[in-house]
Amino acid sequence: MDRHTSATWASGATARDAALDVLIPTCNRPAEVAVTLAGLAAQSGPVFRLVVSDQSDGPPAWEHPPVASLLRVLRAQGTAVELHRHLPRRGLAEHRQFALEQARADKVLFLDDDVWLEPGALARMSDALDALDCGFVGMAPQGLSHLNDRRPEQTRTFAPWQGPVTPERIRPGEEGFQRWPLHSAANLTHLSAELGLGPEQWIPYKVAWLGGCTMFRRQALEEVGGFRFWTQLPPEHCGEDVVAQWRVMERFGGAGVLPSGAVHLESPTTVTDRRVEAFDVVLADNPNDAQQRLAESY
Repeated sequence: MDRHTSATWASGATARDAALDVLIPTCNRPAEVAVTLAGLAAQSGPVFRLVVSDQSDGPPAWEHPPVASLLRVLRAQGTAVELHRHLPRRGLAEHRQFALEQARADKVLFLDDDVWLEPGALARMSDALDALDCGFVGMAPQGLSHLNDRRPEQTRTFAPWQGPVTPERIRPGEEGFQRWPLHSAANLTHLSAELGLGPEQWIPYKVAWLGGCTMFRRQALEEVGGFRFWTQLPPEHCGEDVVAQWRVMERFGGAGVLPSGAVHLESPTTVTDRRVEAFDVVLADNPNDAQQRLAESY
């Protein structure tokens, strides 16, 4: 089923053949959610189902008029929409696990609530995941306030995948970990211009991890446990997406997609307590080391 244009918004039909679930966990960000939904409404394909899970202190995002309006647009376009009020808060990893448990499609896109996607970005990621046959692909959100801030020292680690995407092990101190500055500022935007990529061209490249906009093969993510490691973490933590991605990369591989059509809205972060880095605890070689790190953080 094709997504509806305005000529058929009143038809009342909803797509039942979605091969992609878009999962948006959110908290205290109604304005940003509205912009994120506007980006989704501008996608021409593939057909997707939308799941929004809200943990806001006050009313959920969808009770704010701009968000409610965009949800009406998406539904009029034929998008199936699910809204969940998920409380109490048990941390970012638990919230992601809850969202994942609502998914049914073969592909799932975890989209942060402060990321706008350019038209065509969803199709580009979906096509890349099919073509590369790996565990995940993604678009690192770009901060366009840095469009005139070129950082060549941070793009030196850029390495396109030559041939198939293969499994990798990433850990702090290892070579692959040194790629992380690549996704800072507007680095990928500068790389795309330097490479002279055409409108329909895209390049897969090696990543340390991908925050904000990551499309998984759902089976691959679930086979490595999803985010069920949340029980090992205190409610206040960060880096839960890194743990899940590293586990998927070790078995199935993962890749970034250039150009990135994801834009970071550059709002202040809602994750203010970053004392506990999830990978320090969950991926510790020795359980005693994990407990010691937790004790040192509090």
